[in-house]
Amino acid sequence: MPTAHLIDGSLYVFRAWHSMPDEFHDVDGHPVNAVHGYTRFLCEVLEREDPSHLAVAFDASLTTSFRNAIYPAYKANRELPPPDLERQFVLCRAVTEALGIRVLIDHSFEADDLIGSTLWSLRAHGFRSVIVSADKDFGQLLGEHDEQWDFARNLRWGPAGVFERLGVHPVQVADYLALCGDAVDNIPGVPGIGAKTAAALLAHFGTLDALLDRVDEVAFLRLRGAASCAAKLRQHADAARLYRRLTRIALDAPIDSGFDVLVRKRGVETLEALCEQLRFGPLTRNRLRALTSI
Repeated sequence: MPTAHLIDGSLYVFRAWHSMPDEFHDVDGHPVNAVHGYTRFLCEVLEREDPSHLAVAFDASLTTSFRNAIYPAYKANRELPPPDLERQFVLCRAVTEALGIRVLIDHSFEADDLIGSTLWSLRAHGFRSVIVSADKDFGQLLGEHDEQWDFARNLRWGPAGVFERLGVHPVQVADYLALCGDAVDNIPGVPGIGAKTAAALLAHFGTLDALLDRVDEVAFLRLRGAASCAAKLRQHADAARLYRRLTRIALDAPIDSGFDVLVRKRGVETLEALCEQLRFGPLTRNRLRALTSI
C-alpha cells in the first residue's frame, strides 16, 4: 500500500524549544534554537524514511479551536507560548515549506484534527498512514494498516499496540479519555474513574453511550467501589458526553482533497535565503540541499 507520513509538528517544535541550548540566533539576533532543533528532526525523518507523500500539521493557537468554544477550560492549564517561540513557530513552518512539504494549519481545528481528516481522506484512496507523534490521542485513528511512530523513542505500533498501551481498542480511545480524563488538555474526566477502571468499563460495555444507558448494571460489576462508580457516572453523565466531544478527533476539518497535494516538491527556491536568515551551519545546509535537490 502507498504510505503517507503525517507529522505532529507542534509537538516537535516544543520539544526542540525545551531541549536545544539557547545559543542559536538568526541574522537579526533573535533566538532560533527551536528552529534549529526542529529542522534537524525533520531532516532525520526525511533521510530515514524518504517519504513520497507527507504533511506537517501545526496548531494555530491554544485558544481558538472549536473545543474552546464548547468548553472554555480546554487547555487553560497551559501557558501561552512566549513571543520568541511564536516567532519560531512561523519560521518552522517556513522551513517545512522550503523542504517542499505540505503544511496543515487552521484556526478552528487543531493539528490532531487536520491529521485525522487527512488520514481519513487518504484511506479512501488506498493509502496507509504513519502518524509521527507520541500523543496517545492519535490511537483512535489507527486502522488495520496504519501506524504510529514515537520518533524520539523510535517506537512504532499499530492498532494492537494501542490496546497494549491503554487497554482499549482504537475505536474506544475517545470514550476512554472522556472517562478517565486527560490532564495534558485539562479534561477532568469522571471523578473517581482512573485509567484501569475506564478500560474495564469499556471492555464490558463497549462504548460510553452503552455504559451510560446501562449505568444501573455498574454497581453489580466486580470492580472496586462499583456502587460509588455507578453513582459518579449518573451524576456526571452529561459531562462525560461533553468530554468525548473534546477527546474525539474531528474527521471533517477543511483540507485539500486528494493525495497529490502531499507529494514532496524538489528544488524549492526559498531554501537558500532561509538558510542565510537562520544562520544554519554547513552540515545543516548540506543536508537541506541534498533533501531538496532534483
